Amino acid sequence: MSYSYPFSYDWTTQEIIDVIKFFEAVETVYEQGMEREQLMSIYRRFKEIVPSKSEEKKWCDEFEKTSGYSSYRVMKKAKESKSGDWIHMTEKN
Repeated sequence: MSYSYPFSYDWTTQEIIDVIKFFEAVETVYEQGMEREQLMSIYRRFKEIVPSKSEEKKWCDEFEKTSGYSSYRVMKKAKESKSGDWIHMTEKN
């Protein structure tokens, strides 16, 4: 990994850790896959920290620009899947 994770200095240390966990989960979905419920749990915590859609888009776009991993595509696939499904993305952008 040769990039950094986006975060706000307004967040607490724990919030920064939890947002980074979400971006790491997105990476994991691309690299090896993840169980849907685990991903959704991590995403729910992310949404507690970043509740607005516009802020979510801002942070996820910034992450995608540096990493090439699309949080939007991962979450779209997860939301379309059923409980118990394994979520795996086959290609980056």
